[in-house]
Amino acid sequence: MKNTNSKLSVLIQLALLTSVILLLAFTPLGYLRIGLLEITFLTIPVIVGACTLGPAAGAFLGAVFGATSFATCFGSSAFGTALLGIQPVLTFLVCVPTRILMGFFSGLLFQFFYRLDKKKIFCYGAACLSGAVLNTVFFMSALVLCFGQTDFIQSIWNELTPGSNVIVFILAFVGVQGAVEALVCGVVGAAISKALSHFRPER
Repeated sequence: MKNTNSKLSVLIQLALLTSVILLLAFTPLGYLRIGLLEITFLTIPVIVGACTLGPAAGAFLGAVFGATSFATCFGSSAFGTALLGIQPVLTFLVCVPTRILMGFFSGLLFQFFYRLDKKKIFCYGAACLSGAVLNTVFFMSALVLCFGQTDFIQSIWNELTPGSNVIVFILAFVGVQGAVEALVCGVVGAAISKALSHFRPER
């Protein structure tokens, strides 16, 4: 009976976090858009799920996030729509697998920090901050690999940092965006994860 209740609790939490992702994705709450710059807060429920439910749950929630991100490429995201017009399959690879990996590795990192943190305090903030950074790293790495040589990305590259290498371009492209996402996720995600820690299944 206890095992059944534990599985039911996990499913309920997954359903709730999935609902939060969908709510954020399809309302103005999930993205702060300034021109081509898109600051997303959808990493928060993904990483919260990874911390409280484990890497597999993080990967599942990351897939939901990635699917909604790909959906925005069909008109609601100027940047995503431009990528979709260039190569739909590569756009999918940039949007979905990167978020699955982010959710999965966020769960692994939380388990690592949790074992190190005897007082169980800093592990939540460290995992949430790391997860937000991973989201940026995976997304930008895939973007550069898949679209780095296209005229669209090259025009942005030359406008932001003409003649620079890829590292400088990535830092210039996501500097503000990555910092805001990491800060918000590190603070808000850690607070929510810690609050939900009583519901964390024992592993």
